[in-house]
This record gives sequence, C-alpha cells and structure tokens, in this order.
Amino acid sequence: MSTNPVKASVSTDDQGAVSAAIAMIKQKLPFLIDLSLNERKSTVKIGVKGYNFVKQALDVASQHAGVLPASFDVNDMRSDTQLFAYLTSLQLALHQLKKQVDDTAMRVGSQAYAAARVVYASASSNFAGPPLEVAVDELGKHFGRKPKVAKAAAGGPAAAASPATASPAAPAAPKV
Repeated sequence: MSTNPVKASVSTDDQGAVSAAIAMIKQKLPFLIDLSLNERKSTVKIGVKGYNFVKQALDVASQHAGVLPASFDVNDMRSDTQLFAYLTSLQLALHQLKKQVDDTAMRVGSQAYAAARVVYASASSNFAGPPLEVAVDELGKHFGRKPKVAKAAAGGPAAAASPATASPAAPAAPKV
C-alpha cells in the first residue's frame, strides 16, 4: 500500500476536456439505459459461464436456423452477444478507472482533512490569540463544540469555576 501523498492539480482546461470526454462516451453510446431496482432484480444476469452458454447457443442457432421459431432473428442474437462482449470489456476499463478516481479522491480528501485539523489546532492554540476566536468557533462546530461565549453564558465549566476554587498550580487545558 502506498502512503505517498497525492500532489496534483487539474487545470480548468483539463477538467473541461475530461467532462467533454465523458459526454462524448454518452453520445457514442446513446442506447445506455437506467434500470429500476425492480428491473435489476428481475433481470437475468450472466457471468463467464452464462456467456459461454450464449456463445455456444449462437453457434447452434447460426448452424441450424431452420429449427428455430420463424420470429427468432439470429442476427439480433449475434448483435446482442457482440454488444455484451464489448460492454463487459468496457465495464472492466471503467471499473478500474472508477476505482482509481475513488481511491485518489479518498486519499486527497484525507490529506485535505488532515491539513484542516492542523489549521484548527494552530488557530485554537494559546499562541493564536483573540483575533482567531471567531474562526475557531466556526471550525469547532464541525466537532460539535459550542463557542466559548455560549459555554460561559450557559453556566458551563468556565462560568462555574471561581478564582477561589481554581487551582493556581494547575496548567490550563489545551484547546484541541
């Protein structure tokens, strides 16, 4: 497993080109469909064994078309079989590409989140000071923390501690 960070960017022109390529694929394959959940459940799905059966049946149909019903079109079966073979090869290529896009998006998202946590931790530190309090409060909402002002007004721990009860030797808790 590679733990190397992803360092890349995609220019606006390249983003447009990729989107145009996807649109071109859709344009070149106008027969693609969207099945409903019920249609997906009720449709027979074939794998390698099923495809081998289809190819053998196509050979039989091609050699003995006279035994088939008059409404049966061997050329339609041949066309479906060839299209299935092409689409399954396309599925493989697209599945590999989708996995790479998914994995890269996951890694880059993780990198961005780690960087955001560094920003939050730095902004929350005692060295950042009052100018960053609003930003820290906004960033802290992600973690479900309430702003400091709300805690004090609600009678939180900061409001409950009085100078007489606070231990002068105890260091302040870090703001993480």
